Amino acid sequence: MSDQPSSTSDLSDKDRLRIEANRQRALNLRLARLTAHPYGAAKSRPPETAVAVKSHGVNVIKVSGSKFIDSGGGFLIEQRTGGSKEEEPSVDEKEPEVDSVPLPVEFDECLECGDRFADSWLMATFGYKVCDACRDNDGKHSLITRTEAKQEYLLKDCDLDKREPVLKFISRKNPHNVRWGEMKLYLHIQIEERALQVWGSEENLVKEKELRDEKREVTKVKKYNKRLKELRMDMRSSLYDKRETSKAHTHAWDEDEVYNEEEDTYTRKCESCGHQETYEKM
Repeated sequence: MSDQPSSTSDLSDKDRLRIEANRQRALNLRLARLTAHPYGAAKSRPPETAVAVKSHGVNVIKVSGSKFIDSGGGFLIEQRTGGSKEEEPSVDEKEPEVDSVPLPVEFDECLECGDRFADSWLMATFGYKVCDACRDNDGKHSLITRTEAKQEYLLKDCDLDKREPVLKFISRKNPHNVRWGEMKLYLHIQIEERALQVWGSEENLVKEKELRDEKREVTKVKKYNKRLKELRMDMRSSLYDKRETSKAHTHAWDEDEVYNEEEDTYTRKCESCGHQETYEKM
């Protein structure tokens, strides 16, 4: 006969605990088979809820820290940790590591109001520390084209492109003609600061502009006078030629006339030009 006890009263406390643990595990496995959905994502759940994971074509169910393999025939096989690779399928148990430490956020102090801000349009576009609340689109924070910046503030290409720090800009299509090249728009206040770096002070910039305006006026007057002189010379030469060509020549005839008896004519000669004239006396 078998030595197995015939009733639960003959079981020891250790056997009862083992039976209760097996019963609880069977209940958990049954709950896992009912709740695990192969197409659903794992959501928030209690610590003891079963989780279904599919890896390398094998369904693995985790229950209370233990892993079971779904055989597909209605049975769950406990996954062994010490078996050979031939007996158990290879399952990737590694889960993606999630960096739970938040990245530090850098705050900048607004140059206008002094408040701290994390991001703004001027900071992201031009690197200028002004918050969106203090942005003045029609005033100091307006945009200026590259050509206007060079003409108004007497800046060169090297001042905009090579002098550190290099000024940032945005490109926009030319509103006058779409076939022309794109315009480069700079921040007006940054152009003013760059002009002060180049010329040292606003007074020096004003003096340089006045000096260039004077030179421009002198050059303009010289060109005007030169052109006027050329026109006068052309006019005088044309008048001289016209006067000389239109003036009639007065002959100074020689007093000695030559008589031709055969034709009964007379011939005389101009003393100044040598012109000869033949005529008849009536």
